[in-house]
Amino acid sequence: MKVAILSSIAWSTPPKKYGPWEQVASNIAEGLCKKGIDVTLFATGDSITSGQLQSVCERPYAEDQNIDPKVWECLHISHLMEQAARFDIIHNHFDFLPLTYSGLIDTPMVTTIHGFSSPKIVPVYKKYNASTAYISISNADRHPELDYLSTIYHGLNPEDFTFKKDKENYLLYFGRIHLDKGAHAAIDIARRAGVPLIMAGLIQDQQYYETTIKPSVDSGLVTYLGNVGPVDRNKLLSEAMALLHPIFFDEPFGLSVVEAMMCGTPTIAFDRGSMPELIVNGVTGFLVRDITEAVQSVALLPQLDPHRCREQAKTHFSIEAMVEAYIQAYEMVLHARS
Repeated sequence: MKVAILSSIAWSTPPKKYGPWEQVASNIAEGLCKKGIDVTLFATGDSITSGQLQSVCERPYAEDQNIDPKVWECLHISHLMEQAARFDIIHNHFDFLPLTYSGLIDTPMVTTIHGFSSPKIVPVYKKYNASTAYISISNADRHPELDYLSTIYHGLNPEDFTFKKDKENYLLYFGRIHLDKGAHAAIDIARRAGVPLIMAGLIQDQQYYETTIKPSVDSGLVTYLGNVGPVDRNKLLSEAMALLHPIFFDEPFGLSVVEAMMCGTPTIAFDRGSMPELIVNGVTGFLVRDITEAVQSVALLPQLDPHRCREQAKTHFSIEAMVEAYIQAYEMVLHARS
């Protein structure tokens, strides 16, 4: 089987720091390579893969203001589509735009929908609903007007994450600095619980950071480390008492929750979106309705066993399970075409 993995060019694959779509695309590509499958990764030129790499955009456009995203996205997608006949399956991790090519090629396409950035993009998914295969990353993120081949949870390599039973005295916020992700709520939870808070992540809304987050950082109540890479991420996640994930939107997945779990670290999350699918309440973390319940949960953290977090992650969110599920999805699509 020859598989083309179409990744985003916003960031490298895998990303140096932030880039969840690119990280998942990389995990799948590497997992398929280990299975002996012929994989070609279409990504930025500075990406790394055990398979073959093809690129037209040398650097991620999020890192280079001279790169026009629309122009290079078109060149990137067309670069794959013009050689689609070389592959048995195209696995799309690049949102809705590649779907517009699917009626022009014979190679079947599997699209992992990493979430809906806006309701305005749904008409594209609806147009190609009957002719392409959609994979949801959680049951919570399924759109009622679309059909899905399967739900496949993101998987991680346990070897990339250090397990630590004994934790340090801090809570961790790890994610985009944005209202949707509840960075301000994490500060409030930590302050009211009387526990130091460390924050790390890409500032996606500068004004929100300057007006809502930075005053707390300046006061010494909070430490903000910026947008960190895998080494720092691993240390922060493995040593934290808990990950705070007070989201203000229905999050499709939440990769940092599973990353924390792999390190033996529980998560205190607002009970929205995919969180009930990721967190076993009272075992691998706490699902709460508001800041008050989150503060109360901090006092209950000693009741949780870090080993249970690690085992839950390895059992339900391993890279092996994810890759096997995608291989089955590919085979279903190919069988339907035969």
